[in-house]
Amino acid sequence: MPMNGPTNPTAPTPATTTLRRPTGPQEPALVEAANWRAWPPRLPDQPIFYPVLNEDYAIRIARDRSVPASGVGYVTRFEVDTAFLARYPVRRAGGRTILELRFPAEDLPAFNRHLVGRIEVVHAFRPPR
Repeated sequence: MPMNGPTNPTAPTPATTTLRRPTGPQEPALVEAANWRAWPPRLPDQPIFYPVLNEDYAIRIARDRSVPASGVGYVTRFEVDTAFLARYPVRRAGGRTILELRFPAEDLPAFNRHLVGRIEVVHAFRPPR
């Protein structure tokens, strides 16, 4: 006999990995339009989507690159199903803790389907006054 509500309320939730993404001013507005649950499609000149694994690295990019380039930089934080991420190697982009994942733009819809919860803005940077 069918029951109302969840079919298996004790089913384990998938293991997740916390990722961060440094952004300029446009991307958070697009994420907000998707109810903070998806990253927007890449533009033609953006063939790669790269979240980072280290908060300090994300802060440095947002503060040191995005602010001079566009006047504001944000760091977002979000959870992704760890099993899905296993298909993408972690890349070292510099020092020992400067780690990122790189996804081809065409993989972004699958990536979005494996987000767990909402994307949140955790830091905002502006030029000093």
